[in-house]
Amino acid sequence: MATDHQNPATKQKQPAASNFKENFQGRCHELTGPCNNIQGADVTKVGSILVLCGPWVGYEQPGCKGEQYEFEKGEYPRWDAWTNSRRSDCIVAFRPIKVDSQEHKIVLYENPSFAGKKIEIIDDDVPSFHAHGYHEKVSSVRVQSGTWVGYQYPGYRGYQYLFEKGEFKECSEFGAVLPHIQSVRRIRDMQYHPKGAFRPST
Repeated sequence: MATDHQNPATKQKQPAASNFKENFQGRCHELTGPCNNIQGADVTKVGSILVLCGPWVGYEQPGCKGEQYEFEKGEYPRWDAWTNSRRSDCIVAFRPIKVDSQEHKIVLYENPSFAGKKIEIIDDDVPSFHAHGYHEKVSSVRVQSGTWVGYQYPGYRGYQYLFEKGEFKECSEFGAVLPHIQSVRRIRDMQYHPKGAFRPST
C-alpha cells in the first residue's frame, strides 16, 4: 500500500497521496490505501502533501484518532494549507474517504441523541450557521446522504469533522471535544473527478 521514491516524477503508477518535506522537497512516501501510522514507515514529519486521487482524511494521532484534516485532489505545500486550527502541525494517519452519492443531506441537532433544535441542509454548502438563523451548539448529527466536512468556526475555519453517511449520537462520535460547529460543506470529489475518486475493493 505504500512505497518510497526519491523523485515522484519518475513513477509510473500514480499514488493516491504523497507526503514530503515542506514544499514537496526531500524523500516522499506514497499511499494507495489506509495507513494507521506513517511513522512506522520511517516518516518522522509530514511537511507537504500532494493528492492525485481523492478525497482523503488525515489524523493527528496513530490509529486515525485526534484532530482531522480533509484532503481533496490538489497540492498542500505546507501544514497551514490543510488546517488553520493552529493547535498542531502533526499528521500521522491517513485513510481514503468513500464518496458514493451525488445527493447530499445532513441534519445537525442541538442536543445529543438527535434532540432539541436542528438545522437541515440539502445539496448546499453553509459557511455560517448564524447567517441561516441557527445559533445553537451541534451535539449530534444524522447524515442521510453524501459526505460532509463540519468546521468549528464560520468560513470553514478551525477544527474539521468528517461526516460520512450514518448517525453520530454525540459529539465525541465525530471527534469533537465540545459541541461547536458553525459551518459545513459537501465533499464532491467523485462528481467532478470520477476517475480519481477512491473506490474500495469489493
